[in-house]
Amino acid sequence: MSTTAAVPTVADVVAELERHYPPTWAEEWDRVGLVLGEPCVPVRRVLCVVDVVPETVAEALTADVDMIIAHHPLLLRGVSSVAPTTYKGRIIHQLIKADIALYVAHTNADVASPGVSDALAGRLGLTDLRPLQPSRPGTPAAGAGRGAGRVGRLPQPMTLTELARHAAAALPATTIGVRAAGDPQRTVRTLAVCGGAGDSFLADATAAGVDAYLTSDLRHHAAGEHLATGGPALLDATHWATERPWLDDLAELLRSAPGVEALVSDLDTDPWTVHAASPAAGDPAVDEPVADDKEPRP
Repeated sequence: MSTTAAVPTVADVVAELERHYPPTWAEEWDRVGLVLGEPCVPVRRVLCVVDVVPETVAEALTADVDMIIAHHPLLLRGVSSVAPTTYKGRIIHQLIKADIALYVAHTNADVASPGVSDALAGRLGLTDLRPLQPSRPGTPAAGAGRGAGRVGRLPQPMTLTELARHAAAALPATTIGVRAAGDPQRTVRTLAVCGGAGDSFLADATAAGVDAYLTSDLRHHAAGEHLATGGPALLDATHWATERPWLDDLAELLRSAPGVEALVSDLDTDPWTVHAASPAAGDPAVDEPVADDKEPRP
């Protein structure tokens, strides 16, 4: 990261981020880039988060950071007011008063190589990675292994039950953990993954010929029809857990700048805070809830 002063500025950090995650790689509907912050302000400490929510903003204020880099946009859809009486307006006012810049890298980080799904694949030990859905030819993100999701090979074959346990142990802990759909004894050698909501890539997972597909936010009808038509087994983790691994890679990138301290938020922003397995549900070892010690969200 090149700087014009001893301490990098917001503009310097933005330039480095956009060298790895150009905004032109983002989907047309997405809203990425600098949201708040004077470009000339020095940046000594950064907090990397998945979601800009009151809890992560409070964490940033406590840590006295100069900048938040988030995966999910705070202002994805149009707003007509940022009054402090509104949810998002209150967050914006807090950040401006504290002189904390805000930057978003979303779908441009999803398709990057390495990007969000590479970090997820790394947590699971996958090798021989390739895109699940390569970026379309002729688009800014085309080529160089970029695209949505990743397909890879597990270190050793596992049953679907074993893979669900492996994923639950490898990913950041959440109340819900990991659930799976398909024959529990199915042997899985190849796995597709997609950080975040990935049911739009179910057909791509089938076309890739993998044994299983891990993502988040799978819907009832989409998952049921996918399995009924011979698609690979499914594993459904929480949205936050599938994207949190990328923050470590992001922080390592930022630490390459002299004078920048990059922190990673481990606050679980998944909204579900209680999980109770049905008494009659299958294998109790698989259905055992994950302990949850986080405070209830307001």
